[in-house]
Amino acid sequence: MLVVLLQGTREEDDVVSEDLVEEDAQELYEAGEAQWGTDEAKFIMLLGNRSVTHLQLVFDEYQKIAEKSIEDSIKSELSGDFERLMLAVVQCIRSRPMFFAKRLYKSMKGLGTADNTLIRIMVSRSEIDMLDIRECFRLRYEKSLYNMIQDDTSGDYKRTLLKLCGGDDDIAGEFFPEAAQIAYKMWEISAMTKVQLRGTVRPYSDFDPASDAQALRKAMKGFGTDEDTIIEIVARRSNEQRQEIRQAFKSLLGRDLMADLKSELSKNLQRLILGLMMTPADFDAKMMKKAMEGAGTDEHALIEILVTRSNQEIQEMCSAYQNAFKKSLEDAIASDTSGTFKRILISLAQGAREEGPADLDRASEDAQALADACNADSDDLEDKFMSILCTRSFPHLRRVFQEFVRCSNKDIEQIIKKEMSGDVKNAMFAIVRSVKNQPSYFADRLYKAMKGLGTDDRALIRIMVSRCEIDLFNIRKEFKETHDASLHDFIQVEALVGDTSGDYRKTLLILCGGED
Repeated sequence: MLVVLLQGTREEDDVVSEDLVEEDAQELYEAGEAQWGTDEAKFIMLLGNRSVTHLQLVFDEYQKIAEKSIEDSIKSELSGDFERLMLAVVQCIRSRPMFFAKRLYKSMKGLGTADNTLIRIMVSRSEIDMLDIRECFRLRYEKSLYNMIQDDTSGDYKRTLLKLCGGDDDIAGEFFPEAAQIAYKMWEISAMTKVQLRGTVRPYSDFDPASDAQALRKAMKGFGTDEDTIIEIVARRSNEQRQEIRQAFKSLLGRDLMADLKSELSKNLQRLILGLMMTPADFDAKMMKKAMEGAGTDEHALIEILVTRSNQEIQEMCSAYQNAFKKSLEDAIASDTSGTFKRILISLAQGAREEGPADLDRASEDAQALADACNADSDDLEDKFMSILCTRSFPHLRRVFQEFVRCSNKDIEQIIKKEMSGDVKNAMFAIVRSVKNQPSYFADRLYKAMKGLGTDDRALIRIMVSRCEIDLFNIRKEFKETHDASLHDFIQVEALVGDTSGDYRKTLLILCGGED
């Protein structure tokens, strides 16, 4: 593949054959997904020689045939350096500025800086497409390239890099022309992509609730506790199976399993195991209660739960909250929050978000309404954003945000960051991130829960428990993609801090489901 690229024989961009687009997409599909093994030569020939414009159309057609992106197919079909090379080719074909933005981010994030990469890209692109790279950087990582260079380098080296960078995009909210096209295309890909959600915990095949109940009783009876048995049973059963175990424990032994577990376990392991044993609605209700009780309010937790749950999940959570705490969730939110943020949370807590596909005509109207609101005063802007972002379906909002780029030439995320503040900004931003890519939103929440000194164990437990049967596998993929480290490795290092037994970490790693 390197030799093919080195020959410089790629067709020019004006060479597009409509007849060949479908044929090439079908050939790529048959060379990988449709057969046992992979025909690498076919990938090399097509991706190494066809024009960029032609391949962009091929990738769109491939998405329709395979119902997954060409990137996902490459990740599942290829491996090692060859996989990385082909992904780089695809990323450059999709958007060269975005490819360089990702390379720059990876060169600076974490401990240490890959200065060779940073220098190479800043020197080679400063007279070509640095403005577009800057925009793509901000679009993907929600901070400007200028700020990241400022935080990651020092002295005269930093001053020189900042001169080459040319400006701070966090000051502006508008796209440069090519970046606007990229942003529009990214929302279109988001709207078209069918993501198959996969959990990491599945129902246990040889399930016997009576046997599990007896084993749990034995693990907790007498002096000492057999944590290994408790972890093996609880972490490797589905939630439905755990509820059957609770019933069997009560009917066979006349005891409350939750009370026994609470008395035998402690600290984070206790919180994690008890969370797994609750129904999803009861667990969410308890997490909402925990977020609001005491002196401070965990606004991020309130936002995360209410933004990411379906109407049915929210309605079941509200019912569970009423049963457990003898107060409606709406009343609890109203007494614990205020202003526009309170109105946003109560709107979400009603579980009445529209469902179904996008209405394209209405999406254009909504986008124009959001664009017009950008010129209004702060309160009117927040009201208009709330009325659309809190009520429309996610597929519809993807189209709204795409059309917003077209009619305003602005970035919806940057407008929220620039024009809003505090909890209102965080809530609106979470909605946009969830609409775009919910597993990516959760991956970012997990990263923030574990990075730096100390771990936000409540957030870590909340996400691992609530997502392990829904989309934790997808979250793992996004975590690896964005942070260049596996969730498994992160948990292994971070959950060890402050946890002397290792049982908490062991349970989290089982839920994680494997090393990426």
